[in-house]
Amino acid sequence: MFAAAVHGVHAVPITIEIDVYGGDFGYTLVGLPDKSVQESRERIAVAFKNNGFQWPRQRVSINMAPADVRKEGSSYDLPLALGILRSSGQIRWALENEWIVMGELALDGSLKPVKGILPMAILAKEMGFSGLIIPTENAAEAALVDGIHIRHADHLKSIVELIENPDLNSQPIPLLNENEEGVFTEWSDFSEVRGQESIKRALEIAAAGGHNVLLIGPPGAGKSMLSKRLPSILPPMSMEESLESTKIHSVSGKLAGKVSQLITQRPFRSPHHTVSAIGLIGGGSVPQPGEISLAHHGVLFLDELPEYPRTVLEVLRQPLEDRKVCITRARMSLEYPANFMLVGSMNPCPCGYFNHPTKRCSCSPETVRKYLNRISGPLLDRIDLHVEVTPVTFDELTAPPQATAEPSESIRMRVVRARQVQWARLRHSGVFANAQMSSSQTKTHCRLDAPSIALLKTAMEKLGLSARAFDRILKVARTVADLDQSESIRAVHLAEAIQFRTLDREDWGLR
Repeated sequence: MFAAAVHGVHAVPITIEIDVYGGDFGYTLVGLPDKSVQESRERIAVAFKNNGFQWPRQRVSINMAPADVRKEGSSYDLPLALGILRSSGQIRWALENEWIVMGELALDGSLKPVKGILPMAILAKEMGFSGLIIPTENAAEAALVDGIHIRHADHLKSIVELIENPDLNSQPIPLLNENEEGVFTEWSDFSEVRGQESIKRALEIAAAGGHNVLLIGPPGAGKSMLSKRLPSILPPMSMEESLESTKIHSVSGKLAGKVSQLITQRPFRSPHHTVSAIGLIGGGSVPQPGEISLAHHGVLFLDELPEYPRTVLEVLRQPLEDRKVCITRARMSLEYPANFMLVGSMNPCPCGYFNHPTKRCSCSPETVRKYLNRISGPLLDRIDLHVEVTPVTFDELTAPPQATAEPSESIRMRVVRARQVQWARLRHSGVFANAQMSSSQTKTHCRLDAPSIALLKTAMEKLGLSARAFDRILKVARTVADLDQSESIRAVHLAEAIQFRTLDREDWGLR
């Protein structure tokens, strides 16, 4: 009998060996099971009683191998139950070693969905299994993997009928409809935003190169509204990206029971500022992906950035560089993907009106400095674009409809065109966006002419930029050039990139 365990976002095979022997009543389960797996005996025994099966009046010994992989959760109820029924002669099943079986049993014998079915289906295909035997609510998720058979039911008795009668088919699997876009709602359009053209330009550059963004401005200026429209101009997800994101949501248990399983819209995660470090990066006593992994291939939006505990924000530093998060514990080491765009928003001071064009700030310079210093320099260095958001004027708010901005689809076309240029340039290195380039790739693809070098030198000396900020400016300039369909970076592209280092200026009180 075979089952599977999820390790990070990948599944590993679990062999379940069951022997029913002797005349002494007893039960032994070994192989590093956790408490919920050990409790499966009670669920299985009651489900047997309520469905006409008998718990063996003999010793039942179960081994779950490999013994050094911890087995967690209630998803092993179904394979254990079927194995006991077969070993005690209550059912016939000649092909038990050709299927991966997973499912949780209720006391009445009904089957409940389990987490991580998609990586288990991928494992079944890679290892040559015939397919999976799983609860019906997991069937659509498993069917995303082509080339494997899915046998599903919503009750233990129905599963027994399926395995004893190979010619008996399961009910049809509800698949993703062609007209459905995915499991997330449609995003609002940029055409609905009045004014803020410079901010939309910054978000276009960020989307085109996969860059991190920090929006800083007074309350009501539109920081959150603009950020939430960013997914509408991001490139469509490839099938590989969709499967990767769907697999992470599967492991987190966020797909079970949904008809539309495949994630085709880029994730947008916006955790509250009370989120813990574990909630953000993942882990816990039973390790789960955090918000940064759920935002994989999408956007992680942190509203009111200074309100997050500094210890929570600092855990973002390594994932922002490595595009993954490694969680190491005494008995295990897990790796979750975390290739996301970070978008943060913040007020410039506690009252919110520092540098406001019309309203007076009531904060002292020291108060402003302390507030801004809640965001550490190393974290700011990892944010490519610092954008100052100013309030929308009355004239912009009351402009006639024909004067409103272009729709998201037009911006998205330019973003896609720039991404295609980057893919052609970087595809052989496994990198697909300018923000992901290494230092050596930056030197290769971001060469500057003499006027650009002089401009950058002046900016570095005046702003006191770090070496990491130097690389970030070059990457943003490369993206601006790609949007301009220019093979080389010119001074005008570099100047636009430099202006997006707002918080490096001395008048913002950071130095």
